[in-house]
Amino acid sequence: MTRTDSSPVRLLFHDEARFGRMTDPRACWAPAPLRPVVPLALVREFVYEYAAVSPQDGALDFMTAEKMNTESMNRFLDQVRNAHPEDFLIMILDGASSHKAKGLKVPEKMRLIHVPPYSPELNPVELLWNILRRDYFANRVFGSLKSAIYQAETGLTKMAANRSAVRSLTNWPWISDTLNAI
Repeated sequence: MTRTDSSPVRLLFHDEARFGRMTDPRACWAPAPLRPVVPLALVREFVYEYAAVSPQDGALDFMTAEKMNTESMNRFLDQVRNAHPEDFLIMILDGASSHKAKGLKVPEKMRLIHVPPYSPELNPVELLWNILRRDYFANRVFGSLKSAIYQAETGLTKMAANRSAVRSLTNWPWISDTLNAI
């Protein structure tokens, strides 16, 4: 499909991840001779966090959804489209079934490009998930799914507010080179 519009191009990377009440045990420090005690919860309640990052300026759009399905993906695409109304959006994403479904409605002035299978290392959003898990979920037990959702949204909101940090983390050389070539 050829682009015939002269809007500025915004390159976005998208991914989704599960967050919930399952404990994420990680190494931690304690003064000698103490050994850290980390609580554990094996409650299988979770939601999906959707995120799209724009490495060129560090913009981060995110949404919480109960399910990872075509309906949620359509809502997220609309949300991102509305957040950047002046731009032509190119969104890089994986090949999940909800990203290729017949019912997927790609908004005007937006194109989706799928990365090769089994290549999450090409997606800088994966780094954001790692930071969210490390800084907001590691070694914590949540009394309810609502408190886990609050924790995820708090972390994503703080990340989104620090665009320079997000840009520094996600604007890899090959991404920067691609943006300069557009």
